Amino acid sequence: MAAQAVLRGSARARLLSGSFFGPASWQRYQNQRAFSNDKILVDLDEATGVAVMKMKNPPVNSLNLDFLTEFSISLEKLEIDCGCRGLILTSAVPKIFSAGLDINEMFGKSNEHYAVVGRAVQDMWLKLYGSNMVTIAAINGSVPGTGCLMALCCDYRIMADNPKFVIGMNETKLDISPPFWLKDTMVNTIGNRATELSLQLGQMYPAPEALKLGLVDKLVPEDKVQSTAAVAMSQWLSVPDHARQLTKSMMRKPAIDRLVKQREADINNIVTDVSKDSVQKSLQIYMDRLKQKK
Repeated sequence: MAAQAVLRGSARARLLSGSFFGPASWQRYQNQRAFSNDKILVDLDEATGVAVMKMKNPPVNSLNLDFLTEFSISLEKLEIDCGCRGLILTSAVPKIFSAGLDINEMFGKSNEHYAVVGRAVQDMWLKLYGSNMVTIAAINGSVPGTGCLMALCCDYRIMADNPKFVIGMNETKLDISPPFWLKDTMVNTIGNRATELSLQLGQMYPAPEALKLGLVDKLVPEDKVQSTAAVAMSQWLSVPDHARQLTKSMMRKPAIDRLVKQREADINNIVTDVSKDSVQKSLQIYMDRLKQKK
């Protein structure tokens, strides 16, 4: 017993001093602690300047208020870290990237709560769409709704080549109209006409169709998504940061400025839309269907 106590104490001392891991492993452990939380796992490789952020909010990575808050915090920490130049966003949950905004956050709550959630989604979009980092979405599963928005915020999208995996904005099928900045993001990705058809019909696209439409940039086998994202990241980072960042800002700043100037009006529109009896009824029907599937 005494020997075991000595061993435990020694291991703990080495853990705290860093000698247990070795210099490189200890630095990675510190980085993981600095950027990660219960719902988001972050590993920053200081040698390459690339962070891998894995969403871990089972069963389907729903974007509830807590998750959105933690996501924005983790993203902001990476943004201000001078050693981080690129971010690979992916999922730690099999077969799903993110199921989008948690319906429970928008059903049966107060208008004040809807406003808080709306601001959290705005914050996520502003930080991710306007990030100075190279951002690559490694889409290893289906990604509807606000999850799709997260992917579209990234500079480059790699998706698993599985026809069972779908991507798209399906808000209108829940009787919810997408905000203008969501529309702007999609227009900037696939063009006006394709966006109009997609958003009005709430269409979800299998991976092969998503590639043809331009919602994703590349399809690869499921077991190659992460490695392909790493290769793509090295290509993006071969471009000098300053010129690339200025170019990105030039392309995205008009859409970002538009929301910044209209944030409160947008929140009011979200609250008015979601709180309608017809919308609440549609959400109730949708939630009942989900319960029946379980």
